[in-house]
Amino acid sequence: MKEIVLDTETTGLSVRDGHRIVEIGCIELDNLIPTKNIFHFYLNPERKVSDKAFEVHGYSDEFLSTKQKFVEIADDFLDFIKDKKIIIHNAEFDIGHLNNELALIGKQKINNANVIDTLELARNKFPGSGISLDALCKRFRIDNSKREKHTALIDCELLAKVYINLIDQKEPTLNLSDNNESKLSSINDQSDYYKKVILPTEQELSNHKEFLKKNLKKNFF
Repeated sequence: MKEIVLDTETTGLSVRDGHRIVEIGCIELDNLIPTKNIFHFYLNPERKVSDKAFEVHGYSDEFLSTKQKFVEIADDFLDFIKDKKIIIHNAEFDIGHLNNELALIGKQKINNANVIDTLELARNKFPGSGISLDALCKRFRIDNSKREKHTALIDCELLAKVYINLIDQKEPTLNLSDNNESKLSSINDQSDYYKKVILPTEQELSNHKEFLKKNLKKNFF
């Protein structure tokens, strides 16, 4: 099953105040394993970044002024998330901003039925405890030292690991070298956070059958 881990950065908190998206990051998971498919864009919000938002992500008006506008990447974004569950931490915020952007250009909004909010998962699993992304990284011993600023792709990488732990699917793996090394290097560095199914070899299956034949002649059940 394919899912999308998604995060956005914005010019400010509320769409009611006219705030817009400045960055979208998405990582695709296939049966909880990151694939090579990512979606990442910085965006020209066509307005100024608030001082508080700049403190969070550090994207200046000058930097964003040369980037594409949301309308230019909207179709590619919708194709990327089509028919997939979307994993978001504090989904109300990100979906609110995404649906605002989609409404501004006359596109269909994202259906909340397709969204899994890890904030809600964490709130139900750990009532009364810290459930911020940083707090959950600490709880699950996930290295978030690269998170000096809030950036969409880094937050997606961390959230993917948090999500897998939240649904109790943490398993060790041997190798995830096929991941996108240039943009998802930290996922490769901490591959033990991801689920991987290791199937037995033909020889192992043969040995198992032989063992059963020799040692389980009687039906003990």
